Amino acid sequence: MNKRFLTTTLALTIGFSTVGMVQPTVHPIEVEAATTNAQNNAQAVSLKADQLIQTGKSLIGKATYSNTVYKPTYPYKFSCASFLMYIFEQNGVDLGTYNENYMIQQGTYVARNQLQKGDLLFFKSKKTGTDPDHVGMYIGNNKMIHMADSKQNIVISDLNSKPYYTENYVSARRVLPTLMSANPATKGDKIVENALNYKNKVTISSTNNEKNLRFTAPGYVEFIYRKSGVNLGSTNLKQQMNVGTTVSRANLKKGDLVFFNSTTGSKTPSMVAIYAGDHRIIIPNSDGVMTRVLLVDYYKDHFITAKRVF
Repeated sequence: MNKRFLTTTLALTIGFSTVGMVQPTVHPIEVEAATTNAQNNAQAVSLKADQLIQTGKSLIGKATYSNTVYKPTYPYKFSCASFLMYIFEQNGVDLGTYNENYMIQQGTYVARNQLQKGDLLFFKSKKTGTDPDHVGMYIGNNKMIHMADSKQNIVISDLNSKPYYTENYVSARRVLPTLMSANPATKGDKIVENALNYKNKVTISSTNNEKNLRFTAPGYVEFIYRKSGVNLGSTNLKQQMNVGTTVSRANLKKGDLVFFNSTTGSKTPSMVAIYAGDHRIIIPNSDGVMTRVLLVDYYKDHFITAKRVF
């Protein structure tokens, strides 16, 4: 899947938004938010991987391949990467991107002989460029589920069944549990969880009205932090940028505030985001509340500063 496939709204420049979409008819298993980390994760990660696999399998025969259109309701349309983004998001693990070249930078590297269910597998058949052009999800027993192409659509393939899979394999990344909460959940985890829980419940507008869940962008941020036990003391964007201690981009932790400008080089903030871990940010703006990855050039160019407020 080419990262340039979406051409609507903000997608071409800074990513993908699910705000305003109709709720899908394929539902994931209802479970409580996962609490896991690298030290005590086996059971929670296995459960989450099984949920991802079940959701993916439930879309077989219901979705078709498209590298120009994303449709998260029946009849579904996905590219290889947006298919995975969708099934992860439906199970509470937000990758924050529909691009393979950003997905391959998330999580941790895993050797091919150590694959586990839920790992992302990357392939590159094109002879130009460095970005992978296909991604699937490992489901165990040397097999992966993936949106293959316009003829096969979603299929389960053995990794040794075709030369494509053996000759064009690039790498694998383990995004579970790095995209999940720690156990016990940290303050940053709780902030991120609240932000995602309210993602499709709030309206971002020019005024704050908590009763009706209508907020300005900094008003939404103040609301989420207050719900999480952190008092920012302001719904003003410039004032929020002066709260807490400055953190470098390289040392961000979940729950840090990240500020961006609209003009490269300016110190005046025009946008605030909540750092969600593993390069992901949660951004409230006029289009709603959305997730993105800091890896996108736009955020590199317009980054001002980050603040740790707890």
